[in-house]
Amino acid sequence: MRIFKFGGASIKDAAGVKNVVSVLQQVGYDNTLVVASAMGKTTNAMESIVNAYLNDKSSLPAAVQEIIDFHNAIVKELFPNKQHIVYTKVKTLFDEVQGFLVWNKSPKKGFVYDQVVGYGELLATTILSEYLNEVGIQSNWLDVRNFIKTNDNYRDATVNWDKTQERISAGINKNKLNITQGFLGSDDNNFTTTLGREGSDYSAAILAYCLNATEVTIWKDVPGVLNADPRYFEDAELLNKISYREAIELAFYGASVIHPKTLQPLQRKEIPLHVKSFLNPLNPGTTVGKGVGIEPLVPCFIVKKDQVLMKLSSLDFSFIVEDSISELFKLLHDHKMKVDLIQNSAISFSLCIDNKFDRLQDLLNILKGKFKVVHQEGVSLYTIRHFSSDAITSIQKGKEILLEQRTKETVQLVVK
Repeated sequence: MRIFKFGGASIKDAAGVKNVVSVLQQVGYDNTLVVASAMGKTTNAMESIVNAYLNDKSSLPAAVQEIIDFHNAIVKELFPNKQHIVYTKVKTLFDEVQGFLVWNKSPKKGFVYDQVVGYGELLATTILSEYLNEVGIQSNWLDVRNFIKTNDNYRDATVNWDKTQERISAGINKNKLNITQGFLGSDDNNFTTTLGREGSDYSAAILAYCLNATEVTIWKDVPGVLNADPRYFEDAELLNKISYREAIELAFYGASVIHPKTLQPLQRKEIPLHVKSFLNPLNPGTTVGKGVGIEPLVPCFIVKKDQVLMKLSSLDFSFIVEDSISELFKLLHDHKMKVDLIQNSAISFSLCIDNKFDRLQDLLNILKGKFKVVHQEGVSLYTIRHFSSDAITSIQKGKEILLEQRTKETVQLVVK
């Protein structure tokens, strides 16, 4: 069985839904399970409903109506016959959302978030499945919440692999074209849960693992995995092949390749992962699988902007040793600071950190009581895997180098 995953960009409108049909017609759809995300920016719109519900009830009706209008417009374009069953199915899903907003008594944001936001995927897959049936491609809609079972850690649920395997083995017919949702699961009380960052890709990997799939394909609006983000680097090259290990290394340094949690179940069963373009579906794209390194072997560039470079020195010129470092990392954890680079000497400790949650000032106030602190905001961290001297020179040109760190395969530069 093959697993195909289509993200929100691939089904952002009626034309996108039609293009998914075209992709399936070109590459085939026998013994295939399609995992789909919410349409376009639906997740953001659903988050607005959650925020309105929790913080500003007066704006709730408008937020709900916006998402209803968006999906209804797509349905009307795809299904001119107003008597089509899809109209009833979509209305039922919206009725469920609005019903939850009335009867829910829980003030917990995580719980409310998962019960509301998950309807983006349910709506998208309902519309996609019905359109496939409409054009003569018989599809079987599945509610993934009946198959992927998790704990109740809402917004970042942990998969119960034993229960999930049991449900999937017993309940999914591999001989059909199945359509289901990414990002979602359910807990022991059958409340909806979500799988956190890159949840839809992870869903595809979970299903692939439990179904012993032959391959997983993630369809994107790019030709595959590139050696650099074309928004920041000219002449980005397509990587034809990447090993699981290399993909995890790139993701660790911040490349938007594939999240490690998606790769882990695939790696365990050596299921290859393809990243292809839904605009040119017959092109080979990139394959992530068992093997060595990357092909072609070219430098891979990753940039993280708006970082903070911090240098800590002991107040009395004593060594910064294990106790100090342990305390420092606890503070970083407590303030939700992601550490992207570390460099230390006998009496100083340098860090490049991501102030994603805007907690820097609180952290500095504490650190200044324990260390001499010098920090610089608005710096950029460049990472080059498989670097060459030319690659390093291209980054250094016209920039002030604040810190450099090298290993055998990787160089990192903090620049201003």
